Amino acid sequence: MDTLSAAESGAEKPACPRCRGVGFVHPRLPDGQPDYGRLVPCRCARQRLEESRLQRLQSHSNLGSLTRLTFDNLVPQGRSEDPANQELFLRAYHAATAFAANPEGWLVLTGPSGSGKTHLAAAIVNRRLAEGQRAIFESVPDLLDHLRSTFSPESDVTYDQLFLELQRTPLLVLDNLGIQSSTQWAEEKLFQLIDQRYAAKLPTVISIAGDVSLDSLEERWRTRLTDPGLSQVYQLQKREDLSRGASDHMDLELLKSMTFESFDPRRINLPPEQRHNLEEAYKIARRFAESPEGWLIFQGENGCGKTHLAAAITNYRRRKGLPVRFIVVPDFLDHLRSTYAPDSKVAYDEYFEQVKNAPLLILDDYGEHSSTEWAQEKLYQLISYRYNARLPMVVTMCSSLDEIEPRVSSRLADPAISLVWAILAPDYRTDRPVPKSAPPRPAAKRTSKGRNSGNNGRT
Repeated sequence: MDTLSAAESGAEKPACPRCRGVGFVHPRLPDGQPDYGRLVPCRCARQRLEESRLQRLQSHSNLGSLTRLTFDNLVPQGRSEDPANQELFLRAYHAATAFAANPEGWLVLTGPSGSGKTHLAAAIVNRRLAEGQRAIFESVPDLLDHLRSTFSPESDVTYDQLFLELQRTPLLVLDNLGIQSSTQWAEEKLFQLIDQRYAAKLPTVISIAGDVSLDSLEERWRTRLTDPGLSQVYQLQKREDLSRGASDHMDLELLKSMTFESFDPRRINLPPEQRHNLEEAYKIARRFAESPEGWLIFQGENGCGKTHLAAAITNYRRRKGLPVRFIVVPDFLDHLRSTYAPDSKVAYDEYFEQVKNAPLLILDDYGEHSSTEWAQEKLYQLISYRYNARLPMVVTMCSSLDEIEPRVSSRLADPAISLVWAILAPDYRTDRPVPKSAPPRPAAKRTSKGRNSGNNGRT
């Protein structure tokens, strides 16, 4: 079948030894002679066609850079050193490979951040695409952004078209369920999609965000995700095993002791203006801890209480069993760099995704990191992602917004999402007056409707 079509003697060496770049060959007759009356695509042309088809499927799948996450580069036992966790992951691995070979029902993956849920989910999609089958991968916050964007006049696709495509696709993967914006619209649209695929029993893979447990979800979600007639639920790793990658700063004794109860908002040595300003910061932090919405930015000098309030928010949420991630920015960048090491137990993509998608993120000491181009780009990617996804966040910083990269500061200062509060109090260890040479910036409060109103300490 692969007899070459004729080529002129002395022609340039062809790229393909069979068709010499023509793309077609003469098939062979039963007697082995070339059938010069017919042409069929050469093997190289069929390969190019298959590669083109895979590229189209990958583009349609929305995998992006996750095309590199396959079963081939996945450790079947996972990366935990705990034998019990290795057994948990191995079971999920076998279930995922079987599902990829024959998608039926639902596959639900749970476990702490970094346990490998996203890798398994992406590997399933990549296996289906390699077999020429359609599949769509969506991070839940990105999915809701895509749905919202369809209402724009510049959108190339209507809301109904996109929603129908997600509803009917042969295989849908929803990654990081549980960290989406808690607006009523977002919750209803997402539940509508899940409910319709549940009713149609369409193959679906759902990974639950690392800090979210199935038990914490609403009953209407939980009953569908755990339906034994449809779903297989696999826990990839014990939640108490958080040893992969960066340490949790909230395990440090000092930070664990920083609670609202141990914070003194009425430091007797402060002048009235500074004391009132600190009391307001305390009240703002408590309200945010009870109902995180938007961004809370605390500015002030070292020791003014901003880290204590940020840690108090973290401890308050954790005592209630609610998801939150506390990160010291310079250490975060060091941990991110360390993922490039050959012996790293966590991949760069996995760790960065964990932080980007944390349901509530605390960034302590922003602006104290190295100002390399790499560091600035990583932090911009983090801030921009959470800004677009409208994920709640607390940021503490000693510098003013004017001293931060403009594309970051413009998002941190956006009154539609941020409340920036300049703490006027000096270092609590000395209660020294604030130097007149570096007065705190005047500020304005973000009201519930996002408008600014002048007031002491607010910006």
